[in-house]
Amino acid sequence: MGLVRENATAMYRQIAVRLRDEIAAGLFEPSGRLPGEAEIGNRFAVSRVTVRMALDLLETEGLIVRRKGKGTFTADTRMRHPLDTLRSFHESLKLQGLNATMRHLRADITSTPRELRDHFGEHCLVAVRLHLVDNSPVALGRSILPSALAPYDWMNAQHTPIYSILDDVIGKPVCGADVEIKATAAEGEAAAMLEVRPGTPLLVMDRRSYFADQSTAVQSTFFVRPERYSFILSHRWGG
Repeated sequence: MGLVRENATAMYRQIAVRLRDEIAAGLFEPSGRLPGEAEIGNRFAVSRVTVRMALDLLETEGLIVRRKGKGTFTADTRMRHPLDTLRSFHESLKLQGLNATMRHLRADITSTPRELRDHFGEHCLVAVRLHLVDNSPVALGRSILPSALAPYDWMNAQHTPIYSILDDVIGKPVCGADVEIKATAAEGEAAAMLEVRPGTPLLVMDRRSYFADQSTAVQSTFFVRPERYSFILSHRWGG
């Protein structure tokens, strides 16, 4: 349905009402990304100036957020990571229908933390990856892995989940994990890669994953932007 152009209500307000209703109806889920200004302008046959005025109004109301170079998103859209199912971080995003990608940052051999030496020996591999949705960073993952994975072609496998790499190289699937969720303040690499100011609150997921023999497969820490991300745990009791 088009705009009522002879209506006393300004056209930009009519557009804002339409978009507000569509946001409430969840039409922009799961990514939360709104169409671009040109697309909205074509839809309603108005100028981009009118579209910007409508978006300005929705932004003032707290319904949308604009990210420079990324687009416009609904403010309340949240990605969900179920904790009662064993999935990689990347797989969890993909299963929500999101445009999820990973960017490999580095994979370095280093001294193994004391608490993991019984599992990985004196040296381990630390792989660092950035998780993005619609090219916007949502999480920074640091994974401590067996040094046997050092020769792996990490750059060309940057879209392959860690669990799949472990199964491919070690030959054993990950069968379980212990997870801890906490909060921290962004600093250093996490602040820079997630494009937030130092001191910004972040969610942290520490996850130690195991093979069937209970040996440690990988120790991962994910620094997560909390404004659009939730960790979900479901319980069921028998009646």
